[in-house]
Amino acid sequence: MHGSIAALSRLNAWLSRTSLWLAGLGLVAMTVIVFAQVFMRYVMNDSLLWVEPVAILLMSWFIFLGSAVGVHESFHMGFDVLLFFLPDSAGTWLRALSDLAVLVFSLGMAVYGWQLMAKTWGSSLPVIGLPGGFGYMPLFAGGVLMTLFVLEHLLNRLTGRMVEAEPDAEDILMTEA
Repeated sequence: MHGSIAALSRLNAWLSRTSLWLAGLGLVAMTVIVFAQVFMRYVMNDSLLWVEPVAILLMSWFIFLGSAVGVHESFHMGFDVLLFFLPDSAGTWLRALSDLAVLVFSLGMAVYGWQLMAKTWGSSLPVIGLPGGFGYMPLFAGGVLMTLFVLEHLLNRLTGRMVEAEPDAEDILMTEA
């Protein structure tokens, strides 16, 4: 089982890095096309009609990919406040409970994202003409990635392996100073 978890960890590390790069590229691309739209509208007195729907799609992608990376890196919401008031032994259980909540949520994102994609595939996104399902693809992809990432955390907890160090508020504040 440890070999399977190690393989999943390697896959997830690659998926996380790739997702982070794609999210960053999406943010840069969105910034560039929105700047181009502002330039075209206010300097050239003309508009690029495709910018708004493309910018929204790009934003959806980088938000869901970035959120998935946050799950992989354990930056998602948890029960951190309770950890200060309960014994250390409760921390493992609270983190596992948090992972289970994220698992349920991410599975819902994947399942319902897939259903929304399938139901809207026959329609068309205005102006850019892509199938309507493209608008829900980031929801589905983010849900699948989050599910894979949180499953790795849960499997590591079940087998007693250390999950990546989970930052607390003090660690984050100290690194920002």
